[in-house]
Amino acid sequence: MSETHDLLRVTNVSKHFGGIKALTDVSFTVRTGEIFGVIGPNGAGKTTLFNALTGLYQPDTGAIDLVGTSLYRRKPHEILKAGFARTFQNIRLFHNMTALENVMVGRHTRTTSGVLAALLHTAHNRKEERDCMAFAQQLLTRVGIGKHTHTLAKNLSYGDQRRLEIARALASEPKLLALDEPAAGMNPNEKNALRDLMVSLREEGLTLMLIEHDVKLVMGICDRLVVLDYGEKIAEGTPEVVRHDPKVIAAYLGGEVVA
Repeated sequence: MSETHDLLRVTNVSKHFGGIKALTDVSFTVRTGEIFGVIGPNGAGKTTLFNALTGLYQPDTGAIDLVGTSLYRRKPHEILKAGFARTFQNIRLFHNMTALENVMVGRHTRTTSGVLAALLHTAHNRKEERDCMAFAQQLLTRVGIGKHTHTLAKNLSYGDQRRLEIARALASEPKLLALDEPAAGMNPNEKNALRDLMVSLREEGLTLMLIEHDVKLVMGICDRLVVLDYGEKIAEGTPEVVRHDPKVIAAYLGGEVVA
């Protein structure tokens, strides 16, 4: 395995909404080629953290660096172009577009043709469009829904919509892919297939960040993880270290995290 280094550095990130402290001085690093988990009880600040990292929220303080590039207070499309893609807790697909078209939309951050070239339908534009279509088809096959190329997103099963959202995020060729509750609403078979997909993506060299309520899934798949409670980091380390941390056990009332 190639040598790992810090891919993402998050330093003292805070976010307040009025008098509510959603995040307070959260710091951690994500290393290349790992699956890094973010867990915590409901309301711990997990999705707020993802939103702050990916530009949907502007952090109040802190530093966010992706391989030396500052993402602090950058716009979502700038962060995506820098190599940090994400999926959402609530699926955000273009429901009246086909699976292929959804992935092609995700690919356009890596295309170079401008509006004029598209209007004039230049040779460069036509080639880029063909390449984009082929790449999108490849990704649909990669995530296991290649047979649904021309199916409208709204007509896909819930699990396949989740896969489509991952394919669309992969279309930007990210260095880091953040998945927000990807297993939510999935049945056991869909969860196992998702787990296999995440492991294979990691084996191909992609780095993943994962927010997930299914603690068993997280503990079984993540190399390291951070635990939030009331917007503060209470633990960080391997699953084995985290599951025995007294603060973590207290946050979960001694429940599922130690199962």
